[in-house]
Amino acid sequence: MDTPKTGTSSPGLIAPPLLPPTMLGGIPPPMPPAVAMPPVPGMPPNMGPLPPPMAFPPMMTPFSMPPPGFPPFKPELNAPAPEISPMANQSCPWSEHKAPDGRIYYYNSLSKQSLWEKPDDLKTSAEKMLSSCVWKEYTTDAGRVYYHNIETKESSWVIPQELQEIKEKIAAEEATQAILNADVPPGDVPLPLSPAVGSSGSSALDEAMAKTLAAIDTSLANAIPIPEEIKPEEIEAPPQPNGSDSNEPELQYKDKKEAIEAFKELLKDRNVPSNATWEQCVKIISKDPRYITLKKLNEKKQAFNAYKTQKLKDEREEQRLKTKKNRESLEEFLLSCDRVTSLTKYYKCEEMFNNLEIWRCVPDSDRRDIYEDCIFTITKREKEEAKVLKKRNMKILAQVLENMTEITYSSTWSEAQVLLLENAAFKNDVSLLGMDKEDALIVFEQHIRNLEAEYLQEREQVKKRNKRQQRKNRDNFLALLDGLHEEGKLTSMSLWVELYPVISADMRFSAMLGQNGSTPLDLFKFYVEN
Repeated sequence: MDTPKTGTSSPGLIAPPLLPPTMLGGIPPPMPPAVAMPPVPGMPPNMGPLPPPMAFPPMMTPFSMPPPGFPPFKPELNAPAPEISPMANQSCPWSEHKAPDGRIYYYNSLSKQSLWEKPDDLKTSAEKMLSSCVWKEYTTDAGRVYYHNIETKESSWVIPQELQEIKEKIAAEEATQAILNADVPPGDVPLPLSPAVGSSGSSALDEAMAKTLAAIDTSLANAIPIPEEIKPEEIEAPPQPNGSDSNEPELQYKDKKEAIEAFKELLKDRNVPSNATWEQCVKIISKDPRYITLKKLNEKKQAFNAYKTQKLKDEREEQRLKTKKNRESLEEFLLSCDRVTSLTKYYKCEEMFNNLEIWRCVPDSDRRDIYEDCIFTITKREKEEAKVLKKRNMKILAQVLENMTEITYSSTWSEAQVLLLENAAFKNDVSLLGMDKEDALIVFEQHIRNLEAEYLQEREQVKKRNKRQQRKNRDNFLALLDGLHEEGKLTSMSLWVELYPVISADMRFSAMLGQNGSTPLDLFKFYVEN
């Protein structure tokens, strides 16, 4: 798209808006230097400056020679200076000057302010009418004229009705003034009155004073500051109308909603920031054909604001997810790091991980919260791991003790420690070697109790077996006596001495010997009595 020219526009056209020099970067222009007055004989050298110079008539040419009796002017006073326009008058502080490059600027002798733009005090009625209009006229590099609204920032190729009415009014006033000027004969124009010249001495003194003031006026013109060069406000011309300067066909949309979505898609494709202003946005997207999908400026701004709201929401959500991911990554890193234990302090973590991006990308306050959570989790995890390791070591030690037949229910802990250090399964297990002694003693004590229980149980079983066998032996011996009775060898009158040789020869008698309870003789007597 064409950019506006910064040169001089044709009559009736307003130049691009220029900021006053006092507004450049918030720094006021430098104060003009004090003008030194040439010394005058008979006057003190430190006398203050003369009043502001009077404007010379346009027909009087500047002169560089001092009047008689005056010292010559300094060389710098004869240097070329910006021209002072004769339009300046004593009642208005603004005066028109021409810079060395030929451009016109304006200087306020009271406020010491310089402007490129003509102040309202020097404007004609037509210029004031045009300056009061919000629509300004500009020209592209291609020479095409367009119009820009300085309030709404809207641009148009067609002259607005408001500006058209002002131009028509100015043209009518100029035509009326031309007719009035044509009715007055040239000879009837009154000439300005000039004061009568007095005596020759008075006239010479006035002439010398006038020349001195003229020289001072020239030096004053040299001292008037020229406004700093500034660039005109960057204004985007409206997009080229279809069919004239662009060969691209106009995009068509079935309804307003689709056009708005297309405009938002344009903003998204150009990646317009969420904090961008409308003017910044126009500079980014104005050259895209989709810029004209919405015809009205307020519709574009509404879509732009809706896009900014959604863009800001998406950015916040993206930032939230990014922050969450960073927190999760740091937490996972701390939990999986072998160098971090439940006893590690925060300052130690700061020293170890300060050079890592995963640590620096999380704010300090969040890092402390994550550290505390991780330490709590690590402490809990270490307790669980210690519990599992304790259970495992006690189980393995119990198995080792069970396989050691050298340890009995009567073995002591000291004897067991010596035997364990000689056991290959125990001394090759690092976890068992680092096992808590109290836990190991608990396992040994339990093992001894188990051995004692086994011993007592086995002894009880032996006792029961013996009692059962003794009962069987008695039953067998009674069966022997029944056999002798059936054979008639044993009667109620039989004596133990008589039958002893027969009874003692039987194995059933021998089985009765040495056992507790009734003896064979007791059983024989009971049997004879019955």
